[in-house]
Parts: sequence; C-alpha cells; structure tokens
Amino acid sequence: MAELQLDRKKTALVLIDLQNAILGMSPAPYTAAQVVENSRRLAEALRAQGVPVVYVRVDLNDFMKLPVDQPHNMGDQPLPAVASEIAASAGFQPGDIVITKRHWGAFAGTDLEQQLRSRGVDTVVLTGISTNAGVESTARQGTGLGFAFVLVEDACSAQDAEQHRFAFENIFPRLTRVRTTGEVLAALA
Repeated sequence: MAELQLDRKKTALVLIDLQNAILGMSPAPYTAAQVVENSRRLAEALRAQGVPVVYVRVDLNDFMKLPVDQPHNMGDQPLPAVASEIAASAGFQPGDIVITKRHWGAFAGTDLEQQLRSRGVDTVVLTGISTNAGVESTARQGTGLGFAFVLVEDACSAQDAEQHRFAFENIFPRLTRVRTTGEVLAALA
C-alpha cells in the first residue's frame, strides 16, 4: 500500500449522515460514538489546514420513495425535524458546508459535485454511517464522476460488522484508497 499523500488544495472531507436519527442506531463494528469521534478529529485537523469540510444529511421526511422489495418503514407520522439535523457531537462549525440528500448517495440530486469542483477538489476523504448505504453509494457515484476517494475505515460503520468488513476488504480497495484515521492524520502532518 502506497504512502498516503493529500494535496490540501485539492482535498475535501465529506461526512455522511452524522445526524441525530442515524446516530441513534447501533452500527458495527464501530459504535456511532467512535465514528463521530474519528470523523470529528479528521474535521478539526483538515479544517485547520483550510480543507473544506462537508456534512451530508438525509432529510428523513423527504426520502425518495422508489419501488423496492424492502422499503424503509419510517412510520405514518413525520419525524421531528431534529432527527434529520447534524448531531452536535459531530463538530459542525460555521463555514462548513451542509448538503441535504434525498436518497443513499450524496451526489445524486444535490449540488455536492458543484461544491467540490468550484473549490478545485479532486480527492474526497469519506467517513460516515452506514458503510453499505450512504458511504458506499457516495463513493460509487463520486468515482463515476471522476473524484478520487480515501475511505476511512475506522470512521465508518455499518448495520453489522460483516457488511462493513466485506465492503472494506472486497469493494472499496477496487474503488478507493482505504486508510485509518491515524493514517489520514499522519498524511497531514
């Protein structure tokens, strides 16, 4: 595995679904608190070096409903707006960018691509919950648009540990570079 080098002028950090409702889940292999802590550490370090920090959230009351075999049941009543808000513990700061999506991936139907391109970004450091939904969809969509990715393994988590392991061992190494929080932080030193 090659040493990670990041050009701060061409890199952005994108954090997927670190919002109140999602952080109430019980992901694995890392807890939501571990994912938030590692993501927050990355945000602080990258922000301090002038790297754009993008928080992506899903509007749970406006989630695109497509015909699927296993639809999400979010109940008959709208969820409180706070469910779709970025969690305070995720470390959002004034000047950070917020993208609201309506489906799994952060690029489809949003202005994320334009936000990144207008800043000269060609590489995305990616974290979040859930590994096999928002994170994987965003990485797949983004690589199709020509962005390079660094997926931070210990700053992501899934519905279960096996799904996470499979993605990080079998899918992501073919699409992206896979690193840990420590390795990304060391690349910035």
